Amino acid sequence: MGLSQALSTAMSGLRATQAAISLVGSNVANAETPGYVRKSIIQSAGVTGDYGSSVLLHGVDRQLDQYLQAQLRTETSGAAYADIRSTFLQNLQNVYGNPAETGTIEDSFNKLLTAFQGLSTSPDSQSARIGAVSAAQTMAQTLNAATQGIQSLRANAEMGINDSIVTANNAMAQIAFINNQLQNNGKTDAATASLLDQRDQYITQLSSLMDIRTVVNDLNQVTVFTNSGVQLVGTEAAQLSFNPQGTMTPNTLYNSDPTKNNVGTITINFPHGGSYDLVSTNSIRSGKIAAYLELRDNTLVKAQAQIDQFAASMASALSDKTTAGTATPASALPQAGYDLDLTGLQSGNVIHVSYKDNTTGVTRNLSIVRVDDPSVLPLSNTATLDPNDEVLGIDFSGGMASVVSQLNAALGASDLQFSNPSGSTLRVLDDGAPNRSDVLAASVTTTMSSLTSGNPQLPLFTDNGGLFSGAITANGSQQTGLAGRISVNLGLLGDPSRTVVFSTSPLTPSGDTTRADFVLTQLQSGNYRYSPQTGIGTTGAPFTGTLTNFAKQFISQQGEAATAAKQLADGQSVVLNTLQKKVTDASGVNIDDEMAHLLALQNAYSANARVMSSIKQMYDTLIQAM
Repeated sequence: MGLSQALSTAMSGLRATQAAISLVGSNVANAETPGYVRKSIIQSAGVTGDYGSSVLLHGVDRQLDQYLQAQLRTETSGAAYADIRSTFLQNLQNVYGNPAETGTIEDSFNKLLTAFQGLSTSPDSQSARIGAVSAAQTMAQTLNAATQGIQSLRANAEMGINDSIVTANNAMAQIAFINNQLQNNGKTDAATASLLDQRDQYITQLSSLMDIRTVVNDLNQVTVFTNSGVQLVGTEAAQLSFNPQGTMTPNTLYNSDPTKNNVGTITINFPHGGSYDLVSTNSIRSGKIAAYLELRDNTLVKAQAQIDQFAASMASALSDKTTAGTATPASALPQAGYDLDLTGLQSGNVIHVSYKDNTTGVTRNLSIVRVDDPSVLPLSNTATLDPNDEVLGIDFSGGMASVVSQLNAALGASDLQFSNPSGSTLRVLDDGAPNRSDVLAASVTTTMSSLTSGNPQLPLFTDNGGLFSGAITANGSQQTGLAGRISVNLGLLGDPSRTVVFSTSPLTPSGDTTRADFVLTQLQSGNYRYSPQTGIGTTGAPFTGTLTNFAKQFISQQGEAATAAKQLADGQSVVLNTLQKKVTDASGVNIDDEMAHLLALQNAYSANARVMSSIKQMYDTLIQAM
């Protein structure tokens, strides 16, 4: 090898060492920079003449484990999802409160029981009467406050979605911008490596918002998809849109039918036209956005349904009266059946008919529901809480003649016959001589509206001043949001004596305990069915129990859910932190290692410089000899 070749080789060594020292400086300077990946020189030996090997530089290498990075992004989505759910469920638990605390649903209900126990003991005591009404007011106000708390959490989730969409759009725009800067045919220099660091940060940020996967091409350009396969960004970014609704109420619910939906939904608008609903297609399954959607449209809706069901059951238990039908007169023979007095029947009230189909031997239970809004017909069998009944909604807006006509048209094949012998009486008969059917029982449940109806039933609670009867309208069930509207009957606020006096002719004696005993029994030991929409029980086997049982059930369920969510979030945090440490160990900057590397580079630089100095001396000697 000639001196010129030796000089060239030494110079290539100096250049490689200088480049490596520059990267060491960059690594040390960015040791604490978030998202920075340790860099090193990509170099190889090149042939110089017959004997020498120079150093060839090919670019900058990012010390990155792609598999660990993919795992980290997956766990980032999971941890963000778990953290949001845990935070919201802890806040929901605060809305319900701990059973031992005052001012909670359970505490208020227990005080209501205590107040009516006192009234049952001393019905002629004015303070006991006022105390019962006051306890009822506290109960209503507690349910009102719980509704406000739940809807506030739903509004926070809605705004969380909106903020996340803004962040996601910015991240996707930045990823597309960086993709378009990577035009070096796959080569990696220092500038490109820095761009890749920046892009990875935006991808990680996006992964905290939703579950994603990435594909990188030969030009180092990345395409980002949701795990469900929707492309979010390549060289161009899609745009996510969201229409937040702001104020949330119990009736503000998600529906996959756009004409019925009244909460914000997420739409992706593709760069070259076309759009896609990401919510109805369940395209986002993890990350913050998925957590917000699940809370807004499922978890918190069930929480509202629980307190609405509690309010409805409590109100109906006190105000609803079930009256058995009277056997039809002998003049109806050979047909037999019952006469039902529908006086006072309210929208949502139910007529119950039990009959036997003698052809099959099957006993059928029929629930005829009064409906005043025909747009909701027909009703499904889930309109009542009885898992074994057949539900038939009847429009009462046209009067009794129309009611009878609708019933005979709907049930004629069942060999039942309906008529209106007089006034508000509904008669139901079997088929008589053919004996294909037998009416076994019939009753009607009506909601008492008067405080002095002569019955112990007490309309203690109202729906914002109006009667609660479980009506079903085009706006949905009256039960939805009842906990936010429930209030004490204004007549009782003006005259607490009506907690005892249920008849004015004859006047109920001041010491009569009939009504107080009835209310106490209904609240304390009455057993009721509860809707599976509360997340407790199923359609086929709804939860049945006392009001206290139900309250304890849903309060403990929420407590358990909050605890489980906290444990999951803590577990996800441990997994995420472990992965982050692995990534940091593999890709982060270790100052001790860099300093040791710098010392080695200093020695290499000195050695290369010494070679060049020796070659210079050789050239000087050669020139002097000439």
